Amino acid sequence: MYMDKKHEAIEAIKKKLIGKPLSYNEIFTVMDEIASKRLGPVLTTYFVAAGFAGGFTNDELFFLTKAMAETGDRLKISGLVADKHSTGGVAGTRVTMILVPIIAAAGIKIPKNSSRAITTPSGTADTMEVIAPVTFTPSQIVRIVEKVGGCIVWGGHLGLAPADDIIIQVEEPLAFESYDKVIISIMAKKVASSASHVIFDIPVGQFMKIKHMKDAEMIAKKFKYLASRFNIKVVTDISEALEPAGRGVGPVLEVRDVFQVLERDKDRPLGLEKKVLRLAAKLLDLCFADMKQSPYKPGDGERVAIELLESGKALTKMREIIKAQGGDPDFSHQQLKLPPYRHEHKTLTKGQITVLNNRSVSVIARILGSPTDRKAGIFLNRKLEERLDKGDILCTLYSSDKWRLTEAVETLRHLPIYQLE
Repeated sequence: MYMDKKHEAIEAIKKKLIGKPLSYNEIFTVMDEIASKRLGPVLTTYFVAAGFAGGFTNDELFFLTKAMAETGDRLKISGLVADKHSTGGVAGTRVTMILVPIIAAAGIKIPKNSSRAITTPSGTADTMEVIAPVTFTPSQIVRIVEKVGGCIVWGGHLGLAPADDIIIQVEEPLAFESYDKVIISIMAKKVASSASHVIFDIPVGQFMKIKHMKDAEMIAKKFKYLASRFNIKVVTDISEALEPAGRGVGPVLEVRDVFQVLERDKDRPLGLEKKVLRLAAKLLDLCFADMKQSPYKPGDGERVAIELLESGKALTKMREIIKAQGGDPDFSHQQLKLPPYRHEHKTLTKGQITVLNNRSVSVIARILGSPTDRKAGIFLNRKLEERLDKGDILCTLYSSDKWRLTEAVETLRHLPIYQLE
């Protein structure tokens, strides 16, 4: 039986390699063999390469998403379940950790499975882990969500869409990932998480994962198509991203950003707050349309999001989530300690900032030790369009390792984060 299934999977891969579309049974067999680790990395790579070269039909996208979700575990949460996902690639934009408590404080369940960093200096799971454990079983996650309404956990070990995690491993050395693959990966995990209402955050920009508006619009269209096949309500948010929304890059610095917004600190990053409120408003409106017992209606989203944030109800909810996940519910950003080694990077000329290179930010932050060194990272003292005099601080580099700091300072000379005119 084992050889028969493997043989069927190989025949399906050969069929895809010559450009022919696959049936659901063929795709399910391939996904099941990959998820069970019976296919091996070479044959898995052939399948990935075939899809990358030839793309997938709409039916194949649906079949792949369905098979990926069905060959793994599921989170069994009933009723209206909200979720949010970003196509990512933006350093220092920790939206999820503010959005989740806003949505949960509105009485909507939101089990957020987040990733660790792959290419960026910190993933949401890395940042959340500064203040609470993030590794739980599916049944523990369901209990947390039923108790406090939301969670922010690491999804990488849950067994949701396991074939996807194996496919990511064969893609990494080649550093390629097709847009179709990103869409399938995200949707499979939303289906496996029982999501019924989802917002997709799609940042676009010169230094982002998605560089062109036409690609973002195509991705949004495919998200909507797939969601309709699974009866999931979705809204998309395509936005031009020219710089990180926050000021901190790296786990501890990003936690500071998040709690400055939640605690209404006067120095909070307003760019991050603005983006969170925009996304929260859209997701709330999407949910309110289907909430029969709710005092709210579509169109109330922005008002409700602002009220929950400004009243402190979102902060209270975040403390409940932290406690439920085993962290200290009395945590405040003022408790955070930064590492002993730092460097203030100053401008040698006067002028206005015209470019803030997100890719350079990520590279330098990783040299500093982020995310393994949780305290390492970059604080962006200045943002786009700000005017500077000679000697003003552009950004501050932090590391727990003085040699890493020295290497990052040297790299910064050849890989600038800022351009001035």
